Amino acid sequence: MKNSYSVLKDTLLHFNNDDGWAIASHVAMSVLMALFPFVIFGAALASFLGAKEYAETVSHLIFDAWPEVIADPISREVIQVLTVDRGGLLTLSALAAAFFSTNGVEALRLSLNRAYRVSDGRSWFVTRLQSLGFVVMAVLASVAVSFLVLLGPIVVRLARQYFPLLEEVISAFDNWRILVAIVVLVAGLVISHKWLPAGRRRVIDVLPGILVTLIAWTVSAYGFGWYLSAMGNYVATYAGLASIVVALFFLYIVAAIFIVGAEINAAIMVVKARKYARSG
Repeated sequence: MKNSYSVLKDTLLHFNNDDGWAIASHVAMSVLMALFPFVIFGAALASFLGAKEYAETVSHLIFDAWPEVIADPISREVIQVLTVDRGGLLTLSALAAAFFSTNGVEALRLSLNRAYRVSDGRSWFVTRLQSLGFVVMAVLASVAVSFLVLLGPIVVRLARQYFPLLEEVISAFDNWRILVAIVVLVAGLVISHKWLPAGRRRVIDVLPGILVTLIAWTVSAYGFGWYLSAMGNYVATYAGLASIVVALFFLYIVAAIFIVGAEINAAIMVVKARKYARSG
């Protein structure tokens, strides 16, 4: 109980004293502004690789975890953007989109460096190049999943044909897109916490904050979706800007939870270090 209180106190104090709310707003705005450059660059790369189902796949991977009332209008715009021919991968617009999409990664890096109480001594060129690598990895993962969009139904149909006794198990895999979205989300969180900020951390060191983040994200998504459907009146307040304002506010909540997850990991590591120092 004493250690739990120390972790909670350290988390909340450090988040508040280190401008956690301001950093969360920076992350929310940067991620939202990096979203369309990311999908434009992804569309160019996917077209180059022949992934025709990329638009549908990336829409599912990004927006399946969002409340439906927020995700629907933005996902429609994303799909509309993805269906426009960009003229190939190595165009100036695609390269510019790749660069601007790294701004979202850099915002996450800043928030994690502050949360983990580390100073990044690497040059801006190295960190920006790493961010570009993360963007390319994310696009390639989306492309790989898009191929599964074509393969998945075929596998399910063959399984039903040759293994009828396993119908319950096969039916469970009909929702494989949700499962894939969850796996991609967890993998992204692990990669972000372990390799994005400066310093070194073990996977086991970042798991507590990731677990808290996933639980809090789920609760906030359902809660915010219920609020918008039951009591929200953003359309009357913001008119045509309603969808973007709601999305920005939701991303603000998500970013704050993401930072708190990292703060929890850092606080637990501090408590462990103190216990180790006393025992040594």
